[in-house]
Amino acid sequence: MTAEAVREGGSGPPTGAATQDADRPAASAAAGAAADAGAGGPLRIALLTYKGNPYCGGQGVYVRHLSRELARLGHHVEVIGAQPYPVLDEGVRLTELPSLDLYRQPDPFRTPKRDEYRDWVDLLETGTMWTGGFPEPLTFSLRARRHLAARSGEFDIVHDNQTLGYGLLGDLGAPLVTTIHHPITVDRQLDLDAAPNWRRRASVRRWYGFTRMQKRVARRLPSVLTVSGSSRQEISEQLGVRGDRIHVVHIGADTRLFSPDPAVAEVPGRIVTTSSADVPLKGLVHLVEALAKVRSGRPEAHLVVVGKRPEEGPVAEALKRHGLDEAVEFVKGISDAELADLVRSAEVACVPSLYEGFSLPAAEAMATGTPLVATTGGAIPEVAGKDGETCLAVPPGDPDALATALTRLLQDPGLRARLGADGRERVLRRFTWEQAARGTVERYRAALAAQPRVRR
Repeated sequence: MTAEAVREGGSGPPTGAATQDADRPAASAAAGAAADAGAGGPLRIALLTYKGNPYCGGQGVYVRHLSRELARLGHHVEVIGAQPYPVLDEGVRLTELPSLDLYRQPDPFRTPKRDEYRDWVDLLETGTMWTGGFPEPLTFSLRARRHLAARSGEFDIVHDNQTLGYGLLGDLGAPLVTTIHHPITVDRQLDLDAAPNWRRRASVRRWYGFTRMQKRVARRLPSVLTVSGSSRQEISEQLGVRGDRIHVVHIGADTRLFSPDPAVAEVPGRIVTTSSADVPLKGLVHLVEALAKVRSGRPEAHLVVVGKRPEEGPVAEALKRHGLDEAVEFVKGISDAELADLVRSAEVACVPSLYEGFSLPAAEAMATGTPLVATTGGAIPEVAGKDGETCLAVPPGDPDALATALTRLLQDPGLRARLGADGRERVLRRFTWEQAARGTVERYRAALAAQPRVRR
């Protein structure tokens, strides 16, 4: 059997993490929790995530902030996750459901030792990795199914965070609600389009083999949540999910942590972006190309990337080609508070992605009052708003348009101030984690009403 370690309260928030959204006074938190729980009683929620660390991508951020706000509303939340384990806030329980952690640093794609194997699921995980596939959505779903079967009756709702594995089909002991941030088929196609040769294309197809499973599973799901209207349309078109089963619940920013702070000085010429991986989807290479153009007229312009510096690939080649090694800094492993200060210190924040299912970096930058340049890829306009009102919007994959917009903001303090203030107001009205939690609970209760069961 899988060894499962359970601990209360998770790993705790990184230094400086906020405990309250700015648009919700502390005095109203308890009243809000009581009102929500009283609307139908507190729910016992199992939140599943096969990758939950918030420093590894948006899914981990989603799990951390949504689980915190659900707990504040008076519900009992247990996150069940695999490595890298989620970082959770006080009041949320973490159950570790370990994989073989085949992609861990510093030895990714490792072969486990003989005594690490516990059962046939572990053998499946290693075998899929050996053949160039990505096994974790399937193997986590199988372990989660076994775990939930052993705890039948303990949860009112099971919420899957985009695992979409075969193990989640059938009776899980409670109604299933699934979040699909965006179809991974989008990532697959962008990676195929960027592949330089047939060998790389074959490798990409093997790696993304799990998307065939996710398509089959998605079509059988009774209730799908997604984070934007753009993602809703793509889930319907690419995964074949019926439109009446897909419900948009926008996510948000932690608007107390990501807030203006006049004590943090702006650094002249600083542009900040977030890019957790050197993949075509994130469009970082186009921002590097744009920076080279911007610096021809504004030599103080420089870029800080929240992410790991690539040693090879398109971004590394662009940095070398334009002599930008000293003008582009990569930072990783910073706390939430350090990230907020970094964004505040920038004259401009930029989201150069070719596609996003939502774009948390856009919402967080806007929440700090930092003016934003963003592409129109995917759902980014739903977050960033209209060009010239709450951001400067440019077409995806266009370094010239990026350079023009960045230069315009860098040389116009008045425009920066207006876009920054209006951007924060947009986030406060539309995109907070409390709003996301309340909308999610509505979908939980709808799923319970559609599948009535005896509460134990």
